[in-house]
Amino acid sequence: MNVGLVFLAALITALATGLGALPLLFNRHIHDRGLGLATAVAAGTMLGASAGLCWEGANDGLLRTVGGALLGAGFIVLSRRVLGQRPDVGFGVLRGADARGALMIVGVMTVHSFTEGVGVGVAFGDGQAFGALIATAIAVHNIPEGLAISLVLVPRGITVLRAAGWSVFSSLPQPLMAVPAFLLVEWFKPVLPVGLGFAGGAMVWMVVVQLLPDALRTAPMRGVAAVTAVSAGAMIALQLALLG
Repeated sequence: MNVGLVFLAALITALATGLGALPLLFNRHIHDRGLGLATAVAAGTMLGASAGLCWEGANDGLLRTVGGALLGAGFIVLSRRVLGQRPDVGFGVLRGADARGALMIVGVMTVHSFTEGVGVGVAFGDGQAFGALIATAIAVHNIPEGLAISLVLVPRGITVLRAAGWSVFSSLPQPLMAVPAFLLVEWFKPVLPVGLGFAGGAMVWMVVVQLLPDALRTAPMRGVAAVTAVSAGAMIALQLALLG
């Protein structure tokens, strides 16, 4: 198996994340209620992705996945505490609470991409055809994740191009981790459930403590609940269609 092929496949999955920003080229200016509902879309997408990650992890090791999820939630708590102590924090043109929120969602998506990179590498370790299938599934799955990031960034003043760039950045761990996971597949397999659980736990906690409260500030509760549920269901359905 060519290591370069593994890296290229994982790089394509990362680049696909940037496609999620494209819909916002046609509607960059979102009013307050729309901003809340857009945040709810991001929340639902992350919840659906978390469900898929935890399900995959539990299939390989339930206790390791649960332990990883607890570590992921703890990571968000600690990160929010550290950022909360820095009122001058910035993210591009954003400052204050908006900057902290943007940093958190990009950071969480970046951390979760490490496990997806490991997943690609481990899959290629089981054969080129299976690796290509998993890489394709993750590439398609990355597009709504890029949309989730962009829906948080663009309405708050980040350009669509920069949002696409940050979306791709959040997935760069995929090609970086795919190659070592492929070369050391027997070592990475046992720790994969921990990583999947960590990513899932971090995203769920991020949704609960950051995204949903942000959404509810400018949009009605029923609308937020409905949009979050539909987005989560759509993400789960996508994952089932790709890997079910």
